[in-house]
Amino acid sequence: MRHKARDNGGKALLVCSPGGHLLQLVALEPSWRGLERHWVTSRGPDVDHLLKGESVTFGYGPAVGNRRPADVLRNMALAWRLIRRHDPAVIVSTGAGLAVPFFLVGRLLGRRLVYVECVSRVGFSLAGRVIYWLADAYFVQWPQAARARARYAGRLL
Repeated sequence: MRHKARDNGGKALLVCSPGGHLLQLVALEPSWRGLERHWVTSRGPDVDHLLKGESVTFGYGPAVGNRRPADVLRNMALAWRLIRRHDPAVIVSTGAGLAVPFFLVGRLLGRRLVYVECVSRVGFSLAGRVIYWLADAYFVQWPQAARARARYAGRLL
C-alpha cells in the first residue's frame, strides 16, 4: 500500500504489551530515538520504570490472546482516537494482542506499520498471524521463522 506524503515523518506510535514485549521495544531504541513518540501499553509492573518520562496511554488488554471481544472493540476506539490525535507516520510494535487493533486502524488511516515478532516465538504468535497481512515490514528473530514477507535481521535480546 502506498502511504500518503506526510509532514509527520518524525512521529511514531509505539504499541506493545508490558513485560518482554515492552523490553524488546525499548531495546529497539536506536531505531526510534530521534522521533517524537507516544507509547501505548497496558498496565504492568515494569511500565512505570521503563517508560518514565515518556508520553504513555494505557490500553485495555490483553485483548486477542484472551479472546475478550469487548477489549478489542475498546482498543479499536482508542486506536482511532490516538492515531488521529498524534498523527504518527509509523506504528511500531513487538506485540501482543494490543497491537492488532492499532494495526487495523493504522492500515485504514494509511500509516506505515512495522512489527517485530517476539524473540520467544520461533513461529508466529496469534497477533503476529493477523498482523502479518497488515504490516509493511515484518521482522522475526529466528532465521527459521523467515518467509516471504517476514525478514530475519537478528535478535534483540
